[in-house]
Amino acid sequence: MGVSGWLESLTQYDSQKYIRLQSVTWGWVKCFLSLTVALSICCIVIIYRLHQEMDEVNSSVRTSVKGVAYKDNRIWDTAEYTIPMQAVNSFFVMTNIIKTENQLEQRCPEYPFAKAICSSDKSCEKGSVDIHSHGIQTGKCVDYNTTVKTCEVMAWCPVEPMENPPDPAVLRSSEDFTVLIKNNIHFPKFNYTILNIPQKLNTSCTYNKITSPLCPIFRLGDILQEAKENFSEMAVKGGIIAIEINWDCNLDSWSYDCHPKYGFRRLDDKRINPGFHFRYARYYKLPYGKEQRTLFKVYGIRFDVLVFGTGRKFNSIELLKNIGSMLSYFGLVATAIEFAICIGNCSGCCTSPLYQIYNRKKYETVLNPRQVMYVSYVDEPHITLIKEPLKKSLQRAQGSIVESHSVKFGDAGGCCTSEYSENDSNEESEAMHTPYNHDNEEYELGQPLRQGASSPDCPEWCCCGTCQPTQKYHEQLCCRKKKGQCITTSHWFQQLVLSSHTLNKALLYKDPFLDLTDSSINTQLRHLAYKQYIHWRFGSFDLEDRAVIPSCCRWKIRDTYPKAVNNYTGFETE
Repeated sequence: MGVSGWLESLTQYDSQKYIRLQSVTWGWVKCFLSLTVALSICCIVIIYRLHQEMDEVNSSVRTSVKGVAYKDNRIWDTAEYTIPMQAVNSFFVMTNIIKTENQLEQRCPEYPFAKAICSSDKSCEKGSVDIHSHGIQTGKCVDYNTTVKTCEVMAWCPVEPMENPPDPAVLRSSEDFTVLIKNNIHFPKFNYTILNIPQKLNTSCTYNKITSPLCPIFRLGDILQEAKENFSEMAVKGGIIAIEINWDCNLDSWSYDCHPKYGFRRLDDKRINPGFHFRYARYYKLPYGKEQRTLFKVYGIRFDVLVFGTGRKFNSIELLKNIGSMLSYFGLVATAIEFAICIGNCSGCCTSPLYQIYNRKKYETVLNPRQVMYVSYVDEPHITLIKEPLKKSLQRAQGSIVESHSVKFGDAGGCCTSEYSENDSNEESEAMHTPYNHDNEEYELGQPLRQGASSPDCPEWCCCGTCQPTQKYHEQLCCRKKKGQCITTSHWFQQLVLSSHTLNKALLYKDPFLDLTDSSINTQLRHLAYKQYIHWRFGSFDLEDRAVIPSCCRWKIRDTYPKAVNNYTGFETE
């Protein structure tokens, strides 16, 4: 496309082409599918709240554990069993413990594990450290007890015994402890803040999914029960429990709803190395300055408070954006109907002429204009398209039907202009581009001479008996498909095609000062006669310059408006 073509495209608009199928059945199908899509869009907008703007929650969490237990002649209060965690939004409750008391930094035998057991000093390497060891080996092999020898280590002695935690757990009664969870959330986009604690909090309440779903005070045993875990079993080795707080807030004033929903689940795997524990020590100074400590290996349950959620509020721009993105769903209606019609055609159910016409209208095939020809017979109501190259006479060639168009005499060729060729090159095609008028008289151009259409097939390519013999396949064309009267003998052919009075008026319509006595006037009349015939018999369609005039008509026009030298070029093929 050149610069001029590009500039011209800026002043043009190309719209889509639609086929309207006049059918009650398909009309109802279209209405039903369109209504279904419309209702589906409405449901999607409402269910997924696509009419609202969304914002993610910002959160902070504080916890407070309450409860007292008595075990082993000792009071266990909050300071004893609640240990601060370094993790964010987490708290830990101790349920089991192994103590190693009165440890001093000195030499002592290692606890008997596989690599620590020895039989002599040669088995112990001075200065070596094993990943499971409690200290640094001194190179000596000493008695751990009366039956086992282990390598001596420099460590906090006596070393911690590697034994299983007590079962049942020491603080299994912590099942009845409670925790108060305070959760503040904020939606920055809407500048909205809320707390999970109700304005009128009953401090004696305890969370229950059915009776008290908004109470922020939770019994530890109830938490594990909601997580489908047994507290007594989990208290032995500990574990990790998630407390999920979900805020799904509708902040519109007419449908306000912003309350937390709590959920609980276990995070550590019960099948592969379950439990949760860690060690810590308490140090003391002896009277003579020596440091002593008590080592605690504690087991317990770590509770992770996970907060997530969204806030939503009506926004007209968000609604229009989402609806606009879903309008393409209406394209499914046309796709479904096209698919149904295609299935019907393939199965042979849709044999009605309506579907046959629809299939012809649906697709337009664009062919190279130099590789096709159009022919029209006086005893057939349609135009036929024939592709080149020809292997027999044009009269006998098989083609496809092209729907004909009715044309009025006053309209034919009224808007076409062209230059004339002095040597008659492709004179039939060039003749199609000369305008004419008939003093505003309008005559309906029908299809004359159809009475002979029932005659037997003609043995040769000429069926009217007036065609000129020729060896060229593309010129072997008659005005009829079957034997009968030639169209050149009809009144309309004389009036519309051959009448000099009609043709002169058409020439003067284009050039009022044309000299009708000029020597080249026959050439112009002959070209215009070709054009008159083509528009009369073929109507108006895109590839009209490939319409072929029958031999009888072509020679009748040439005889009426002859050329000085008999060297007619005729219809040009590729």
